[in-house]
Amino acid sequence: MDRYQTDHLKAYGVTFRALEKGIIADWLLNYRGGSFLIDYRDEVVYDCRLSGVSFETLGSADVPEIYAYVQSDEVNMEVIRLEKAPEIAVYVTPGQKPWDDAVTLVLEYAGVKYTKLWIEEILRGDLSKYDWLHLHHEDFTGQYGKFYASFSGAQWYIQQQMLYENEAKKLGFKKVSDMEKSVAAVMRDFIAGGGFLFAMCSATDSYDIAISALGIDIVDRMYDGDAPDPDAQEKLDFSATLAFENFKLEMNPLLYEYSDIDIQPDEIGPEQYDYFTLFDFSARYDPVPTMLTQSHLNVIRGFMGQTTMFRKDLIKKSVYILAERQGTGQVKYIHGNLGRGTFTFYGGHDPEDYRHAVGDPPTDLSLYKNSPGYRLILNNILYPAAKKKKQKT
Repeated sequence: MDRYQTDHLKAYGVTFRALEKGIIADWLLNYRGGSFLIDYRDEVVYDCRLSGVSFETLGSADVPEIYAYVQSDEVNMEVIRLEKAPEIAVYVTPGQKPWDDAVTLVLEYAGVKYTKLWIEEILRGDLSKYDWLHLHHEDFTGQYGKFYASFSGAQWYIQQQMLYENEAKKLGFKKVSDMEKSVAAVMRDFIAGGGFLFAMCSATDSYDIAISALGIDIVDRMYDGDAPDPDAQEKLDFSATLAFENFKLEMNPLLYEYSDIDIQPDEIGPEQYDYFTLFDFSARYDPVPTMLTQSHLNVIRGFMGQTTMFRKDLIKKSVYILAERQGTGQVKYIHGNLGRGTFTFYGGHDPEDYRHAVGDPPTDLSLYKNSPGYRLILNNILYPAAKKKKQKT
């Protein structure tokens, strides 16, 4: 998985499918870019060739030498056994296309199976069937992405609002914002019970905002028909959030922002200087953040989104910072624990589309087979395979 790999992204798919078939695989952390060592099977070789993934066949004497080297005290490497392919779910609005979201896009490209879930499935308990959940670019505050000022007259916006309002009515909620908060609370229980949650863009900060505001009206009348609680800011419960604390809500319903968690474009500066750096963790003593930061590059080109990056001084001390813009308080990628499970937040919309706008054409990942930004996403689908799975009911 170093610079000689022909298709980094599909290599994750090959490994995932091997695990699905019960084939033994090890993740060699920091070894040649975080390589996968898989028991030889003709079907794996065929899968590599069909997928355009480069590989090497090792002799019986080579494998013990690699293990000995990776596990020696002289190098920052480790061997992680991948036990079982996780059951993957994506929380996504009906009708959304795979290219609307970087995660579903790369899962499709790599050939990794996933199941789409939405509100009703979450509230009836279907998350118990899954190990890993990705949050599509959802607005858990119930403000429809705060697109009102720019797109309230657009047909897609009107249809989206009707879809959510009809779902809320069907499920017995008076407001979409109340429904969204209930979904967020169920997801929090999913994590605490041993689930793995991954979110990008607006599904990161809007999630924590919603969790902090359970029972508090933070939504203006054009979104839910009545005025917000004037004391909403003072009533927020930061002890309930996953990653962020002490943030200030953006209560202006016409501004395209939820709070001060997100880094603004004018703070980032020119595109040509927008890069973030992965932290270097101890593979032996910090294997989880090491798995999540495996890449053939250490410095990665930035990319924007409704939520682009996180303000460092609003991140809880218990949270791992996985990547940031060096010399700034701008954080791109974080990870933390809740109960028996974990969450990972990744800022931005599409690692290979710097300024993705509504209606832009889909990214063709065959042009970005070696994308380090997309590799960070795929690290997250294999990381649960290295963990002991929770018992399902």
